[in-house]
Amino acid sequence: MPLDKRRQAAMERQLAATLTEACEAAKAEIVGFSWLTHEVNYAAFPASLVVAWIFDTQAHKEQALAAGQGSRMIELTARALGEADVHLESLAAHVFFDSEEQCQRINGGDWAQRLKRLRPGRG
Repeated sequence: MPLDKRRQAAMERQLAATLTEACEAAKAEIVGFSWLTHEVNYAAFPASLVVAWIFDTQAHKEQALAAGQGSRMIELTARALGEADVHLESLAAHVFFDSEEQCQRINGGDWAQRLKRLRPGRG
């Protein structure tokens, strides 16, 4: 059953709050990590939820993932979603890693355009 507008607004506030905590923790721990964002279509919630972790450069992203810090970011995402009472069957399929550098190079800095590609069910 889709969430009504009031419940959507409450869920959005909760997600923003808990993901902000995850973001701040990662900034303190992971070199080159800058920010995170989420996208969701509440008509298909929670299956449509994606969380994107954004690094300043592609090199920092690759270094962090090579060092195993991707699992830490997934752990932080899981904690944040748990606090928001959001449960996903395969969390890793909803978490993506990207960089400011790649967005600028490929999408001219247009994050809205770039994030569209992350929606589940898209190639």
